[in-house]
Amino acid sequence: MSGTCGFSAWASAQRARIEEALASLLPPAHAEPCRLHEAMRYVVLGGGKRLRPLLVAATGEALGADLAQLTLIGCAVELMHLYSLVHDDLPAMDDDVLRHGRPTCHVEYDEATAILVGDALQALAFETLAHSTYPTAERRLAMLQLLAHAAGSRGLVGGQALDLAFEGKTISLPELEFMHLAKTGALVRASILLGAHAGEADEATMAALSTYATRLGLLYQVIDDLLDAEGTTATLGKTAGKDAAQAKATYVRMLGITRAREMAQELHTAAHAALTSCKLPTQRLQELADYIAHRQF
Repeated sequence: MSGTCGFSAWASAQRARIEEALASLLPPAHAEPCRLHEAMRYVVLGGGKRLRPLLVAATGEALGADLAQLTLIGCAVELMHLYSLVHDDLPAMDDDVLRHGRPTCHVEYDEATAILVGDALQALAFETLAHSTYPTAERRLAMLQLLAHAAGSRGLVGGQALDLAFEGKTISLPELEFMHLAKTGALVRASILLGAHAGEADEATMAALSTYATRLGLLYQVIDDLLDAEGTTATLGKTAGKDAAQAKATYVRMLGITRAREMAQELHTAAHAALTSCKLPTQRLQELADYIAHRQF
């Protein structure tokens, strides 16, 4: 499909495929425990950009991977991402009441249910990835290890711990980058490398994609910080200005809006540059970098 239609049409088709797959992977709301399953569906099917599955698809397609398997891999990463959002929104963490324009899970249901939803989605992410059949059992094991590493104490969970520890403190730019490479960047990087694992990427290609992924993860976070500072709750679908209110460590707080915008442009350029050494059709990956750099929510 890559190269035969515009980015918007491609992304819409991928999102539709992901939505259908996610709906089928989730337990039905009428199955016991009904409240838990209903809340899982509320969280997963309640909107979102599905950026991480798009990154899986774009990378895997460039390497000739099987589309059905890329969809399963994309669902696994998205389920892991959504688990992290449910837990991040809890009162003990970021204490947010709005996500994707709707009440967060603990507001719509209750805290205990939200914790269990996050636990269940994480487990379902690994179950989904384990059920993929492409290409070999050894490769699937490597992919499971990759996702587990990205989700753990040296990935998004560790990044969240640092985010909480850094609230209200003065930190260095390297410390800020380290935190965001874990909290946001680890799962973005995993999405791209999982897509590469589903295909046949050589060592040089994996290195180039890893560099692209690192720059893209930081770009996403810088733009996110800018949107929180300049956007509105109605546009973002979540509480705007929350970072400043909680004295979060952000690029805007550390650098100011002007320098943060310059940094975003630098990372955008660097992400594109990382793809130049790939002997692959990288159009979709370039377009995804453009999409992240110019997103409004």
